[in-house]
This record gives sequence, structure tokens and C-alpha cells, in this order.
Amino acid sequence: MRSYRVWEHGAPHTMRIDDLPDLTPGPGEIAVDVKAAGINFPDVLVIGGQYQILPERPFTPGKDFSGVVRAVGEGVTGFKPGDRIMSQVENGAFAEQAITTPSQSFKIPDGLSFPAAAAMGLVYQTAYFALVDRGLYKKGETVLVGGAAGGVGLAAVQIAKGLGARVLAAVRSEDEAKVAREGGADAIIDVSVPNLRDELRAQVHKATDGHGADVVLDPLGGDFFAAALRGMAWCGRLVVIGFAAGDIPSVKVNYLLVKNISVSGLQWSDYRDRTPERVRAVQDDLFRLWHEGAVRPRVMRAFPFEEAPEALTLVHQGKVQGKAVISMEKAGA
Repeated sequence: MRSYRVWEHGAPHTMRIDDLPDLTPGPGEIAVDVKAAGINFPDVLVIGGQYQILPERPFTPGKDFSGVVRAVGEGVTGFKPGDRIMSQVENGAFAEQAITTPSQSFKIPDGLSFPAAAAMGLVYQTAYFALVDRGLYKKGETVLVGGAAGGVGLAAVQIAKGLGARVLAAVRSEDEAKVAREGGADAIIDVSVPNLRDELRAQVHKATDGHGADVVLDPLGGDFFAAALRGMAWCGRLVVIGFAAGDIPSVKVNYLLVKNISVSGLQWSDYRDRTPERVRAVQDDLFRLWHEGAVRPRVMRAFPFEEAPEALTLVHQGKVQGKAVISMEKAGA
């Protein structure tokens, strides 16, 4: 089977495609024929050696995949060869076969395609945990989503709307605004303005009759973080998800005191490792929202296996609206 591997950290195009033996599951493991793999911003960081968790080289990157179970190891229950599953792993998704475990795997509902399932993994889990577990969202509150046309951002827009929020989508262009509106956003916040520090707050207050945002989900960092703090409501909660804008911001904690607001962070993989039962409950609720039509994974493009570096580069440049996935299936399959 073919597998991308990182021999030396660098840009996505430095990965190699290696021919490796078919994978055999060990005790408690599941071997999967991968049909599609989702691309996430952290994948670029892992390949470049800039992520907080880095495996020994050479390794196969990729954290999201969907496919068909080919074999199960000793002791595995609940899964059998032929099952359609999606899974989130630390590494190993960018290959024609992958190894996972039952606690990291979920059976794909009928009607959900492999590319859509691969696009519905890490970003939707991240957005849900950020909104509900860290942001302590309550039904009817106003949620401001940074990077609302990106992977985590668009997932957050859909989930928040599905859970009864008023959603403000922060975007940089009319094309991104269109994507966010299609995802359910109630109002658009333009973050391409020259004076973001003041203009974001003015736009948020206008959209909320002066109330502000009860919850802010921030996958961007940079200037958005400081501006979003100023647009928050009394007792608002801001959740740091990532730093796609490049700069890691800081905060003067006296400002938190004055406004009675809080800032927290989300590292989703800790939930996967520490509370897998909570992850499964969240995935069940995401499937419920999908059945209800609130969650609709947007696959901007399914790239052939050989074009994975191009897809990773576009994600790194912030040029993907929704999700890019790698498809191992032929067109029309």
C-alpha cells in the first residue's frame, strides 16, 4: 500500500510516497482501507515540525480518515470487516491503509459519503468541544466565530446554529461571507477592515443591539483575538482554538476582571485520550445534527492522493473554504 511519509520536517511537498507492506492489526486494533482523508491545519504544522506533538521520523501524517474495515485484532468488539467507519488518529491518515482503535472510531451513517465523513471528523469535534465544553454555551446566546469559512470555523457556525445560537460569522471577503451564510450565520462581521480593534466591536454591537458576543470561538489568534475581547458581552467566554493567523496573542488580565470575561483554551486530543466516552457522546450528537440537516460538511475539493501536498499548501495559505480532503477513490465512485 502507498503511504505519505515525512523523513525530514519541511513544507508539504517534501513528503515522500513510499510503498509499504499491508497493515496487520495488533490486539485491540482495527486495520482500515482508507477511502478519504481530511486535511487539517495542524497537519501542516506536524509536517513542518512546528506542532506540540511530533512522532519519530519517518512517519505518516494525517489525523482524519474514513474507510472500510479490512481486519480487526484480537479483543476488538463492535467492529467487523466491511464496516464503514470514520476515525481520528494522532498520525497515519495519509495512506491507503491505516490503523486505529475502537475508541477512536465511529460507524458512518447511511447516506454520509466517505469524503463528507472525513470532513466531519476533527474540525467538528473541535468546534463542539470549544463551544459547549469550554465555552459553556447556553441555548439562545450569541456566538462570534472567527475564521467562519474555514474548517473549524464553518463547523462551529453550523453546530452553534443547530444548537439554537445567534451566530456572528467573522470573515474576510464576500465569498467567505456567502459560505458562512449558507452554513447558517445570522450576521456577517467583516474582519478585512483597516481598524479591526474598533471596527469589530462596532459591528458586533450593531448586530446585537449593544449586547456583545456571549461566546467567542477563536481559531485565528493574531489581531482577531484582541479585537474580539473588546466585542464580548458581560460574563462572556472566549475559547482559544489555534493560531491560523500566525501570531500568538497575549492578554492583560486586568481587562478580564473589568469586564467579568474569561479566556480558556481547547486541546481536543486531550479529550480523546482522557475521556473517550465524552468524545463518543459528542459524535453521537454531531450525527444527530447531521440527520437534522444542521451539520453539513462542505468539501470544497476532493484531491487525488498524489495531490495531497497541493491541498495542504492551500490549507496553510487559508484558501480553503470548508474542508479539503484526499480521496483514494476514482471519480464517481
